[in-house]
Amino acid sequence: MPLDKNIIFKLSHRKKPLILITNDDGVSSLGIKTLAKAMKKVGNVLVVAPAVEQSASSHSLTLYRPLRCKRLANNVYAVDGTPTDCINLAMNFIVRDHPPDLIFSGINRGPNMGDDVHYSGTVSAAIEGGIMGIPSVAISVAGSLAHAFAGRPGFKFKAAANFAARVARKILRQKLPSGIILNINVPNIPQNKIKGCKVTFQGKKNYSDITTEKLDPRGERYYWISGIEAGFDDIPGSDCNAVAEGLISITPIRVNLTDLGYLKKMEKWKW
Repeated sequence: MPLDKNIIFKLSHRKKPLILITNDDGVSSLGIKTLAKAMKKVGNVLVVAPAVEQSASSHSLTLYRPLRCKRLANNVYAVDGTPTDCINLAMNFIVRDHPPDLIFSGINRGPNMGDDVHYSGTVSAAIEGGIMGIPSVAISVAGSLAHAFAGRPGFKFKAAANFAARVARKILRQKLPSGIILNINVPNIPQNKIKGCKVTFQGKKNYSDITTEKLDPRGERYYWISGIEAGFDDIPGSDCNAVAEGLISITPIRVNLTDLGYLKKMEKWKW
């Protein structure tokens, strides 16, 4: 069957790098729009993102129903699936003739630090890019979702977008090793208050009331998975500590999850 020409992306300036952008907050989110605008100063930009919010979708793929892809505007596509679906669809169809030079996932509304990386659709999209051999970055603003839902001051994406463009230029010059992606978290403070950036390792965040049990109006029990942030372990050098200190954290993550150090110890076990 021939490809749908309506979803094939055509490069307008072939001498410029191509940057593929996705997220898990949805194609209409302010974070992805701010990121795309900043990245246009670096190269050609293609947005392929979920049609609706897919937060905490982790690395899930849609296997038991067909996916739909709709072109919303020039270089902007919506997919009715997960962030990982978006990367797969983009790489195998939309840009199959000219793979992107970079993949950026974000700007996420809320932090992706510590254990968050295991659940984050934003980080998983970058990991999928890394699996496919494309230098990939996840970027988030470490603000409080509870504050946003309560109508308090929202997320400041400008500093994160400017830093993302800076990172993109650096990666295009220096490259990333195969199988390594970057997970970046930016404090949700005015840009002039950010104290700098720091290369970090994954910390440990804490949550309370992760799952609650309630009764619906008919007296039937139901369960709600959410979780309330309850601080983080104070570990110098971690992503959590860096953001708390007003620094942008940059954490390199390995796509291959094998613990090579422990593997050597296990080899000595008597099997």
